[in-house]
Amino acid sequence: MKIKIAPSILSADFGKLNEEIKSVEKYADLIHVDVMDGHFVPNITLGAPVVAKICAKIPLDVHLMIENPGNYVEDFAKAGADIITVHSEACKDLKGLLKKIRALGVKVGVSVKPKTPISAISKVLDDVDMVLIMTVEPGFGGQKFMEEMMEKVATLRKNKPKLDIEVDGGINEETAKIAVKAGANVLVAGSYIFGAKNRKKAIESLR
Repeated sequence: MKIKIAPSILSADFGKLNEEIKSVEKYADLIHVDVMDGHFVPNITLGAPVVAKICAKIPLDVHLMIENPGNYVEDFAKAGADIITVHSEACKDLKGLLKKIRALGVKVGVSVKPKTPISAISKVLDDVDMVLIMTVEPGFGGQKFMEEMMEKVATLRKNKPKLDIEVDGGINEETAKIAVKAGANVLVAGSYIFGAKNRKKAIESLR
């Protein structure tokens, strides 16, 4: 499977967001947008009005780390999200919400935190385009990669050979190899890319 790279704007300079995106979009496959509400995770980032101002030539991969995501998916679809990923832990009716996202004309993703087993999403694997396995506790950038999460990735890949499996958290040149070997094909990297002197080189080192 093709390895896709999704630079996370969580580590970009928000004061010049579109310039930052321009510096990586030629070499990347997706732009990863972390949306945090200060409730589901202990941090606040940005909302749909900011996403609407993003100018990117590649798809926007919007990761909702928020409570009651069903109240906001429409706003993010209208703001230009190409894929919307919600957390299973934040959804009372996960299957229903995934159906709602699909009806908005965008791709559908589901994510699990490190402590959540993948059995929590086994019933919706046929309803999604992508599964996001968190390889850090969501909420802050720059955390250490949790290698024990690769068991989830390997199990998913075995059961769903064609599914996009995304990993997010602590991805760099070394951990990318571990993730890909386990079966991940979409790699989210924030500080590793946006903190690099040569961002093109940083992205290429992950493939």
